[in-house]
Amino acid sequence: MKTTGRVKGVISNIVIVDADGAVGQNEICFVHTGSTKMMAEVIKVIGDDAYVQVYDSTRGLKIGDKVEFEGHMLEATLAPGLLSRNYDGLQNDLEKMEGLFINRGSITDPIDFERKWAFEPLAKAGDKVTAASWLGQVQEMWISHKIMVPFVMTGNYTVKSVAAAGEYKVTDTIAVVTDADGNEYNITMVQKWPVKQAIRCYSEKPRPYRVMETGVRSIDTFNPLAEGGTGFIPGPFGAGKTVLQHAISKQADADVIIMVACGERANEVVEIFAEFPELVDPRTGHTLMERTIIICNTSNMPVAAREASVYTGMTIGEYYRSMGLKVLVMADSTSRWAQALREMSNRLEELPGQDAFPMDLSAIISNFYSRAGLVKLYNGQTGSVTFLGTVSPAGGNLKEPVTESTKKAARCFYALSQGRADSKRYPAIDPIDSYSKYLEYPEIREYLDGHIEKDWVDRVYEGKTIVQRGKEANDQINILGDDGVPVEYHERFWKGELIDFVILQQDAFDEIDANCPLERQKMMYEMVLDICRKNFDFQDFETCSQYFKGLINLFRQMNYSEWQSEKFLDYKRQVEKLVNDKVAK
Repeated sequence: MKTTGRVKGVISNIVIVDADGAVGQNEICFVHTGSTKMMAEVIKVIGDDAYVQVYDSTRGLKIGDKVEFEGHMLEATLAPGLLSRNYDGLQNDLEKMEGLFINRGSITDPIDFERKWAFEPLAKAGDKVTAASWLGQVQEMWISHKIMVPFVMTGNYTVKSVAAAGEYKVTDTIAVVTDADGNEYNITMVQKWPVKQAIRCYSEKPRPYRVMETGVRSIDTFNPLAEGGTGFIPGPFGAGKTVLQHAISKQADADVIIMVACGERANEVVEIFAEFPELVDPRTGHTLMERTIIICNTSNMPVAAREASVYTGMTIGEYYRSMGLKVLVMADSTSRWAQALREMSNRLEELPGQDAFPMDLSAIISNFYSRAGLVKLYNGQTGSVTFLGTVSPAGGNLKEPVTESTKKAARCFYALSQGRADSKRYPAIDPIDSYSKYLEYPEIREYLDGHIEKDWVDRVYEGKTIVQRGKEANDQINILGDDGVPVEYHERFWKGELIDFVILQQDAFDEIDANCPLERQKMMYEMVLDICRKNFDFQDFETCSQYFKGLINLFRQMNYSEWQSEKFLDYKRQVEKLVNDKVAK
């Protein structure tokens, strides 16, 4: 028997319900108004009163309206058929909805329950299995989608029977397992999991030891992101957060991409909808959309659902991770999620923290970021969820609570600066403020030594020092004037600029420069670093500036030329000649 209740009070999208039975924290309920029923979630219980946040407009809701509690938390439906779909924060399929805006109380199926999938068994009768063990697989797009023992099943089971290879619906029984007491359980291809709980069906969660290649030089070369790692991109309005995320989602070395548009402007999401089906994934030869899931909760959708959308995205990511796949989850922007938390906290009249955000904001963000990671599955395979969020601090202030709290949780910090964006230095990742803590990991150092070159991390730090010294020299020049400082200062400044223009800047709209493979990054970086180590003999600052401008121009042409083409090699020869002619003898 379901617990029911009546509406007792309404504070915007928070509804106070007088419940007539037991109610649990984070339980889902439906609030009835006329013929419409709206989904809501219990966020606080005091005595008989349940405070619920409604994922919809509460306009027209009256005291005494009926509420039905479902007895379970907000769950994500996990089954074949999730890829290439566009969902809202509650996993309703947006393609099936009518009209420009989501109508109140509209709920659609997240997957096609009528479609048949070609099932292929992997387990056999007599096998010992636990939660997340692979029973069989179906082909979803180009990914082999594993059918697993549901995550909710705890303990050990024995496979009694597995369906033969053939066509099945997701609701058909594909395996029967028995527990120690001989009880039988029918398993289908579909399972549900509460989004607020992490899926912990793996044997261990080691520290990340591999680097995720993104094709963006300022990330891969200077501040690498680990596979199964976490990073975030804070930056003011117009600094290029979304463009950078789009570039990474197109190029990253991942099997599945999950993009959570959390409170972003609708036009930015439309760009993904329009662009991704047209773009071809260079690694697979299929369209990008085939490996992408979009969870779209734009700024004109209900605020409360924003809070749910990031959890839904992460849960789907963990599901695909359990199949031994590399998943990249991106949230744009986690500030909007934090604002939804603030709104909820304020309406509950909780004690506010800094800037009126909840007191436990840092704990909520850390808890969420900790769900990412590289895991070893029970069968010896590895899977990973790499999480990259953006933060939109008001006025570009990187000292505000959301940025500060995220800084504690994430390992990579890609600070976008307004100054770099204004001077059109894209991506606007500040080389001095940004960092990657993965460079300090001995596992990552070892990986880079083996995959790029020995002592690679030391070279990265050397480049960072050159950029830092170049900035200091520039500050001196700005104060004292061009003539007021020795020529060495100008040389130092231009060496920093050389690294900036050639390595840190990249053209996202150029077909060749947009995606820079690791081999190419290594060669370009070593060339630039080699020049920065040399001592030149300039008579005055004008000669110095003219020389480096010519050098930067040749390098830029190299960046726009196809890798190892005749054009590319010709520019390389010109660079070498220019350097050899000028080096101090």
